[in-house]
Amino acid sequence: MRWRLPPRWVRRVVLAPAIVLAAVVLVPTTILLVIIVGGVLSWVLPGRLRIPRIAWMASFYVLWDAACLVALLGLWIGSLFGVYVRRPAFQRAHYTLARRMLQVLFWQVRWTLRLEIEVVDADLGGRMPGTPVVVASRHAGPGDSFILVHALLNWFDRRPRIVLKDTLQWDPAIDVLLNRLPTQFVTPRKARRHGAPGQSDAVGGLARDLGPHDALLIFPEGGNVTPGRRLARIEALRERGRDDLAARAEQMTNVMAPHSGGLLAALDQAPQAGVVFVAHTGLDRLVTVRDIWRELPLDKRIVMKGWSVAPDEVPRDPDEQEQWLFDSWLRTDEWIADNAPVDSARSQVRSQVRSST
Repeated sequence: MRWRLPPRWVRRVVLAPAIVLAAVVLVPTTILLVIIVGGVLSWVLPGRLRIPRIAWMASFYVLWDAACLVALLGLWIGSLFGVYVRRPAFQRAHYTLARRMLQVLFWQVRWTLRLEIEVVDADLGGRMPGTPVVVASRHAGPGDSFILVHALLNWFDRRPRIVLKDTLQWDPAIDVLLNRLPTQFVTPRKARRHGAPGQSDAVGGLARDLGPHDALLIFPEGGNVTPGRRLARIEALRERGRDDLAARAEQMTNVMAPHSGGLLAALDQAPQAGVVFVAHTGLDRLVTVRDIWRELPLDKRIVMKGWSVAPDEVPRDPDEQEQWLFDSWLRTDEWIADNAPVDSARSQVRSQVRSST
């Protein structure tokens, strides 16, 4: 089910003030004290007290969102009510705000949910200083976009340009912040307004003027892996007459065949950019709300791995690029299979057995 995104004016006039009002009501009440006590106890007793942990994290997120919105309002006023908000100085200020807010958010996530992030050679462009990069990551579970943006901003000193689902604009802070920074929100074709540019063209436009410290972040799969989506992608490749790519996609059990249009458009518009392919494990089982409820409290370890490709090593022929993309995605799939947590691996095997019977 897809909830239709309300118009921007509704999001600004209704949703954003509602978050700030909720924070104002929350802070002086005894509810917050109870939630803080529960949060402290959940830290003392890891792996237990699911409801206090969820209540504290939800309350913290409301306060975090509201604080971000207040800061964004200050930047908007300081930019002469939005007149200069696209100027380089205010763009830098917005990236600084995003960096600080994500530091606070992940400090709290580590403290409350016991979520550990381990980087295994995932330089995300750190080996190509002064060179723009296109970061192509698998998409698995909620929050992987937050984790990657946090990594790019705070660990690798990159200014991310992000391709992500338009439904994330339901979150007021994300909505306001990312609409002031270079971002492409992905809208399904059936929900796209008439005359809007195609997705590949829009992503290419986002990559057109990538600077030496920029990173375009894209998720070529376009969504979490499900058996139905995986088979549909394979069938779509066969319908295009790409049996060779369909055969590669059939070998992938942890990822789906990637949509190549957006990534190849970005490389066409930014030939000076290197590419980083990113794989990660730890969020694989968090797909539905039921999955999240079952897995909370998390007490999880997320492992990230990256492979860098210098600009002069990126194929330029479109057919070669698509083959190269699928080869890289197959390598990602193999790494995930070798590094998946034991419980995730067993769950996947059971799912594959059920789907084959």
